[in-house]
Amino acid sequence: MAAKNSPPKPLVALTIGDPAGIGPEVIVGAWSNPQVHDWCRPFVVGHPAILRLACALVAPTISVVEISSAAEAAPTRGAIPCLTACRAEAADVPPGVVDARGGQAAYDALIAAARLALAHEIDALVTAPLSKAALWQAGHHYPGHTELLAELCGVDDFAMMLYLGHDDTVQGPAGLGVVHVTLHISLRGALAALDTPSVLAKIHLAHDSMRPLTKSTPRIGVCALNPHGGEAGLFGDEETTIIAPAVTAAQQAGLDVQGPFPADTLMTRARDGEFDAVVAMYHDQGHIALKLLGMHHAVNVTLGLPIVRTSVAHGTAFDVAWQGRARSTSMVEAIRVACQLVASRPTPAEQ
Repeated sequence: MAAKNSPPKPLVALTIGDPAGIGPEVIVGAWSNPQVHDWCRPFVVGHPAILRLACALVAPTISVVEISSAAEAAPTRGAIPCLTACRAEAADVPPGVVDARGGQAAYDALIAAARLALAHEIDALVTAPLSKAALWQAGHHYPGHTELLAELCGVDDFAMMLYLGHDDTVQGPAGLGVVHVTLHISLRGALAALDTPSVLAKIHLAHDSMRPLTKSTPRIGVCALNPHGGEAGLFGDEETTIIAPAVTAAQQAGLDVQGPFPADTLMTRARDGEFDAVVAMYHDQGHIALKLLGMHHAVNVTLGLPIVRTSVAHGTAFDVAWQGRARSTSMVEAIRVACQLVASRPTPAEQ
């Protein structure tokens, strides 16, 4: 039971994602976890018809209550408040297919929830996965959630962090975050986009994002780009010409940062607790290592936004969607991390 004068639990919006994927299922699966209700007051932004189908598949005893505003959300373990944000046709999307209607539904739910966050009507949003192909078919040409939210929030300095909390595998007391310098672009494009200011900006974002979790100065390790860290220039010189100058600049600014180190050994050192965050140069350099450590417990956190947004670390999983096989552990963890980030934010009096 909460203390008599304790602040209310954070109000957290869960966006339904692409209805053809596993998003609705993992939301209902997470709803059945009692810890979620201990952490926050959740509700869903999407369409009640889709959510009822997911409840029938995953947890038939849970009902769906339609609401017209976030303020009306009164969640219980047996009832999911749902704010309608997408068209009724979204419920007709077949499971496991790329469909423009599914892309539009995911887009509409995300925009509605983000606007609630920007208006301070909710404390955080947690997103279920969308299909980038369906998003494009619906006419919304974004590489994914991260870039769309950055544009909506009007920020240019942003990044995605893949995060794992402390456990028997990840030894760091605050867990481990991996921040990416380049994200949803081709590998050839990532190499072309890499420069010192970008690396430096992501080092600062890694520092700022992990500091509330470490409660002290985060220890940051920076990945090399090339095998063996370039082997003194034999395999490439980006380490000395691009990455090392960014590390030096961050050190001069007072950050606890080291590198560049070969990515294979750096991720092992980070796993063992030597670093709180790692800055990776491109998507798969960070994603593969962290997902091997904890695929179903990893969380995406968007850095640089004026709002708190976390997400599951998996995709729509069209191959298993609407079969009752989806695991909700990443959604539960995304909700937990969102609540932790809300709690760590300074109050207006502290700012």
